[in-house]
Amino acid sequence: MVKLLDEHERTLAFAEVALGQIRSLRQTAVPRNYEIWYVYATGYDAPLNKVINETLARSGKLSESDLEQIYETYLSHIKTSDRIDKVGARVIGEIDAVMKLITDALGVSATYDASLVGASDKLASATTRDHIKAIVDSLAKSTREMRETNQALENRLALSKSEISDLQHSLEAIRAESLTDPLTGLGNRKYFDRSVDMAVQAALASGEPLSLLMFDIDHFKSFNDSYGHLTGDQVLRLVAQSLKQNIKGQDITARYGGEEFAVVLPNTALRQALTVADHIRRAVMAKELKKKSTGEILGRVTISVGVSMLKPTDDTDSLIERADACLYAAKRAGRNRVICEADPEYSTEIQTRVA
Repeated sequence: MVKLLDEHERTLAFAEVALGQIRSLRQTAVPRNYEIWYVYATGYDAPLNKVINETLARSGKLSESDLEQIYETYLSHIKTSDRIDKVGARVIGEIDAVMKLITDALGVSATYDASLVGASDKLASATTRDHIKAIVDSLAKSTREMRETNQALENRLALSKSEISDLQHSLEAIRAESLTDPLTGLGNRKYFDRSVDMAVQAALASGEPLSLLMFDIDHFKSFNDSYGHLTGDQVLRLVAQSLKQNIKGQDITARYGGEEFAVVLPNTALRQALTVADHIRRAVMAKELKKKSTGEILGRVTISVGVSMLKPTDDTDSLIERADACLYAAKRAGRNRVICEADPEYSTEIQTRVA
């Protein structure tokens, strides 16, 4: 009883800390935010606590996009694991049911085999017509039972095949969902990390060119502060839509962070990548942003872009690091522009970082 009371008090303390953080930061008290702060209060997830502390130290608050990214990165996979476990349990249950039916069928088959052997011996010694008829009737009954068992097994196997096929589709859907950013419909950070590693390894092995584009929405914080998080979400979707419209085929598109996006361009050299990047920049700038509730024109969204191309000595981290440096160079140079590692602004950015 004492242990239960201790657990009660301990969890209430975590809950009070979580609600206190929501109040002090003036966040919406939705289940997602409560879950983030409850886990933060427990201290069980050190990486989650680290990213929250760093974000608060940097900007003094957590934006809606920060909260969404933290949840997707550190907590949503737990729910995905639970769903996978449930599907796995159903698959195991289905297999167990089929195995029991097969075991029963094997038992009937063994009994039928014994009946055939016994009937053969009885027929050899049968002396009257009635005796032979009784043996044949017994065989006919055993044959019907065997046929019924086989039919039941066949029907159950067909049903099981359909059920397992549905479960397979469920697993595929869960996997796809776990790699998709729900707000924009693009790949999430997990999807990007997996995909860019594979693309880099393939390019290094084949000697084919590969380029990376890193995008950041200019003045995104001001959209959130001035017009609210719903408008901020609209901005994110607007940029994502422009990416989808301009990226085709084997290219890899993902939401990299809060207001950052990334595109991997296999078989694409630097000059071609710059052209793609500028097409996307212009496509974003061409769209007017409207406030849905009032129809008010809020202006146009712009993005800054950094572009790097894979070198033979590169790994994934160095490729991303250069694209990221180019992105920051673009923002320092006035935003709404594309900077690559061949531009003088990139060299200036590197020198500033070293200094």
